[in-house]
Amino acid sequence: MCAAESFPADPGRPASAVTSEPGGLLDVLSVAAVVLDGDGRIVLWSPQAEELFGYTAGEALGGFAGRLMVHEEHLELVAQLFTRVMSGEGGWAGVFPIRHKDGSTKLVEFRNMRLEDENGDLYALGLATRQATLRRVERDLALSTRLVSQSPIGLSVVDTDLRYVAVNPALERINGLPAAEHVGRRASEALPFLDAEAIESAMRKVLATGTPILDQEYIGRTPADPESEHAWSVSFYRLETSNGKVLGVATSVVEVTERYLARAEAAEARRRLALVADASMRIGTTLDLDQTARELAELSVRDLADVAAVDVLDLVLNGRPSADAHQGPAVFRALALAAAHPTEAVEAADQPGEVARYEADRLVTRSVNTARPVRVPQVGDDDLTRIARSPEAARLLSAAGVHSYLAVPLIARGEVLGVLDLKRTRNNPAPFTADDEVLAGELAARAAVCIDNARWYQQVRNTALTLQRSLLPQRPPDQPGLEIAYRYQPAQAASEVGGDWFDVIPLTDDQTALVVGDVMGSGISAAATMGQLRTATRTLAELDLEPAQVLHHLDRITDRMGQTITTCVYAVYDPRNHRCLISSAGHLPPVLVRPGRPPELLDLPTGTPLGVGAATFHTTEVDLHPGDVLVLYTDGLVETRHQAIDERLDELIGLLGEPLRSLEETCDVLLHALRHPGDHDDVALLIARARSPSVSADRPPARGH
Repeated sequence: MCAAESFPADPGRPASAVTSEPGGLLDVLSVAAVVLDGDGRIVLWSPQAEELFGYTAGEALGGFAGRLMVHEEHLELVAQLFTRVMSGEGGWAGVFPIRHKDGSTKLVEFRNMRLEDENGDLYALGLATRQATLRRVERDLALSTRLVSQSPIGLSVVDTDLRYVAVNPALERINGLPAAEHVGRRASEALPFLDAEAIESAMRKVLATGTPILDQEYIGRTPADPESEHAWSVSFYRLETSNGKVLGVATSVVEVTERYLARAEAAEARRRLALVADASMRIGTTLDLDQTARELAELSVRDLADVAAVDVLDLVLNGRPSADAHQGPAVFRALALAAAHPTEAVEAADQPGEVARYEADRLVTRSVNTARPVRVPQVGDDDLTRIARSPEAARLLSAAGVHSYLAVPLIARGEVLGVLDLKRTRNNPAPFTADDEVLAGELAARAAVCIDNARWYQQVRNTALTLQRSLLPQRPPDQPGLEIAYRYQPAQAASEVGGDWFDVIPLTDDQTALVVGDVMGSGISAAATMGQLRTATRTLAELDLEPAQVLHHLDRITDRMGQTITTCVYAVYDPRNHRCLISSAGHLPPVLVRPGRPPELLDLPTGTPLGVGAATFHTTEVDLHPGDVLVLYTDGLVETRHQAIDERLDELIGLLGEPLRSLEETCDVLLHALRHPGDHDDVALLIARARSPSVSADRPPARGH
């Protein structure tokens, strides 16, 4: 059998199936074989012996080994050792100085033993290699063994079938399995608790390409610590002999759980910072209380909870301080409710607009009473009864799989306004943590200020709106020769109530004064100014002055009020001669609609707004026959931020040119078509249709006032 061939491990397999190429350990050691007969003559001489000792087979065979290779001073010792081996007393192993053909001395490691053939003849077999080579191999082997066995890094070798051949103690500890449960098995068989498919896929790739795969991170749990998740950095590289024969794949496994957790914590911190930053942008975009609450709830279910509710103390919405109610039950008004996915927990919550009373033992009540968060990481059946408003709601929460709960008070300027109520269901199995509590507190704190601003704005706006409505005519009386319809609509955006007004004033001789005005500014101040000007206008109207004179006196009054600019159009209609006198103080032109003719903007001298001082106003006479319609309005009806005023006036004229309809319907059509959600100005609209004084109007109650 040639030196490169080995016996098959399985006798049933042909020897050719296990033929190997040179490059194994024996080739590295270059072991020489020498056989001596009973007299000490050389009868067999291997090529490695020629390489080691320098003599060819022809020079060595038949000669006495002692005389050929041993210095004279060592012959007696060699003879003793030879006798000992041949007598059957045992083999001999050790280092012996050998004379090389070139005369030099070589230290050679020997292993000697006796052989016997079928005839009973005895021989001595000597196996020899250079001592230096053997010591180097032993040293490397010992070093490798110790490195593998003592390394804190998990190391393993799999064969070309991806079955474990060896694992070191470190990997035994990492996987929680002894070496015996690895060897002979694939990763998918030995490590079913890990992503074995990905591991074996990486091994196959390395085995096929020879390109190492380094620092691949795997996450999982092992029998060594089944309760905790660990992370490992795994590298794969192909094992080959010196002549390139593929032996298998080696893996190194380093535990990087701390790095993984640190990275996860950093990612979580970044996520939280992003959420807080997003809250600054998304919460409080308007001064609408309900919208602000919805923004908070919707942001909370994006990354923090499965269900979020924003509930405000009812007494806070009614303008009373909550500081007086930090004990006992609490009455909440639900403002917003949001869910990350459909769930029964939404049905269990108070719906927006509902008012609910929660007793002192409820967790949400405890949160507002103590002004501190209440966190229940693991919700039990007893907890559900303290979270839900009723037994039926508790059943729904249980069906939804609510397993963790967090209530955070909404506190602004030292006052508890309400609570942010958060729940996690089976869709998010992680419980609320202390970090979640801090994050929710940050969101609640930011939102509470916005909610408080919206609350105070709403109260001030309601006050101004109430004041303004109280100053407007509740329902102008029927006037001879006129059919009247009107609307007042406050701003729909989060800006304060404006100073728009209208009035219908009975005068002598069946005449009627029609007034529409707009005090620049907003809030209570604008509403109060509007009230003063309306009163002054009614007083001046009693003097039977021409419209230009009325505006002249109003200009002086407005100028004395200081820092007030007002636009106004004042018209007086006389049904006896169908004449209408009109004067404008910087106001948009009225629209005149005559039957059978297109609507037109009246070409009036514009005049300057009231309050500018030293202004000159002009009166224009317009015929207003039965059936003619005069439309007076404030700029909130037509002005927008995105269209030119001429385009909007054309749109107004187009709407008024449509087939005849009642004045009430006309008011509704104009407001519906020209007004949009979020408009930032209020509107006063007054429409008058001339009629014969003998005709009485069947007018429905006015709306929008």
